[in-house]
Amino acid sequence: MQHHLKGFTTLLSLITVLVLTGICQGCWSEKRAKYVIGVSQCSADIWREKQNSELRMSAYLNGDVELRFAAAYDSDERQVQQIDSLVATGIDLLIVAPNQVATISPAIDRAYDSGLPVIVFERKTNSKKFTSFISADNYEMGRVMGEHVAARLKGKGRVLEVMGLEGSSPAIERHKGFADALQGYPELHLVATLQGDWTEESSYEAMKNYGGDLSQIDFVFGQNDRMAMGARKAMLEMRPESSLPLFCGIDGLPGEGGGIQLVRDSILDATYIYPTHGDRLLSVAIDILNHSPYDKELRLMSAIVTDENARALQMQVDEIMRQAEYLDQLHKRADNYLQQLSTQRTITFLSCSILGLLLIVLILFHLYQKGRITLRRERVVNNLWNLEKAPENAEPSAEKPQQASQPSPQEEEKKPSESSKNADSIEDFDNSVSSSIFITHFKEAVEARLSDSELSIEDLAADMNLSRVQLYRKVKSITGSSPVELLRTARLNRGYQLLLTTDKTVSEVAYSVGFTAPSYFAKCFKEEFGHNPTEIKH
Repeated sequence: MQHHLKGFTTLLSLITVLVLTGICQGCWSEKRAKYVIGVSQCSADIWREKQNSELRMSAYLNGDVELRFAAAYDSDERQVQQIDSLVATGIDLLIVAPNQVATISPAIDRAYDSGLPVIVFERKTNSKKFTSFISADNYEMGRVMGEHVAARLKGKGRVLEVMGLEGSSPAIERHKGFADALQGYPELHLVATLQGDWTEESSYEAMKNYGGDLSQIDFVFGQNDRMAMGARKAMLEMRPESSLPLFCGIDGLPGEGGGIQLVRDSILDATYIYPTHGDRLLSVAIDILNHSPYDKELRLMSAIVTDENARALQMQVDEIMRQAEYLDQLHKRADNYLQQLSTQRTITFLSCSILGLLLIVLILFHLYQKGRITLRRERVVNNLWNLEKAPENAEPSAEKPQQASQPSPQEEEKKPSESSKNADSIEDFDNSVSSSIFITHFKEAVEARLSDSELSIEDLAADMNLSRVQLYRKVKSITGSSPVELLRTARLNRGYQLLLTTDKTVSEVAYSVGFTAPSYFAKCFKEEFGHNPTEIKH
């Protein structure tokens, strides 16, 4: 009977674990989308924000698609790391805008060689390992802007250019198209080509640091609208607005402060619409994943914006944006409804699971108690039987009947009884379940206050309705580690995750996981993982 009781307690433990595991998976596991697409953006700016927004809207309309975004903020090393990380998460397709032509190619090649479809968009690499390439014609944009400058200056004048990020394919191709166009006008001189990085600040600094004469410049071509505005800002500090040269750029974004509005308001002389087309991008991705026909290379249509068409375009853009905002509101309402429905289903599932678990526990407890009672009865019957039954071949003694030898009181104390063995087995099981529940509560208490740098063991003990000494002894006896050690390990693990998946600095991560000094965080991090946190960021 003792053997059966041990088997019963093992079965009880196994069923409890299986039920709890099922509840956790049902409540917290999310169903994987049909397609998971990684998007590696070389930078983060309003052009890419618009494209990301279009990608999200298109993903919503296409149904079961999950997008995972990463922005490298113009860092080659960061983009390489992000591409490798996206691939490691198990995506089905990679969309990537390379920061520079050569440096990002190895990471893209690794993804492609692993069998993953890769869409390279907007910027080229020096490799042919891609499934599809999607972009507007940057050479043609530069050439058209050069022809526009020549027409506005009547083929005669001094021109200055501010290039985008060095080594990026749009900067290289726009410059080549612009320079080729100007070669057809002998009296049109490209005085200087300054180096920027697509930001307004870079253009402003390049203009301020230019050692040449800017007083005779007739036209400034910024390779995007932001750099054109940065150059204009610098020139305003040198010349009155009435004597400023003309400025043109590329992007032609809609909305407040966008290139179309700047041309309409005569701040820029011209811009060139550089289409984002996130919807078209996702459509090609879905075609690839569905094994439907798609273009190996797709050129997106674009057009120049001047004073002649800026007002009409702005009116159209305003209407489109109004409709897009309306759709976005509908999208948010639908998401809220689906979230509420999901929450209700989760609550219903939890309620049913908990009731089911309670029922199972009650049934098992009843069987367990019944087994204990049966065991006691058998022991009583066996004891009575042993006391009453005499040996069959025993010879009666002349003085008194022979009795079976009994252990001495000292031996009886040393020998554990059957009931004490059984009680120890039950107590071991109870302690195992109790310890598991206790550690779960301790983990929840730690994670709830992980970012609190003032958190003390006394606080954790109070949260668990224990004294500091009780908490220390309990945690130490179960895990072999002190509460302080477990708290520090939890903070370091969370810090490692934040360094790998976010753009926070080491200091920001240190403070967000409860360390009061980044230097101490770095020291503990090195001891725990064997390398410095700065190595994760680079």
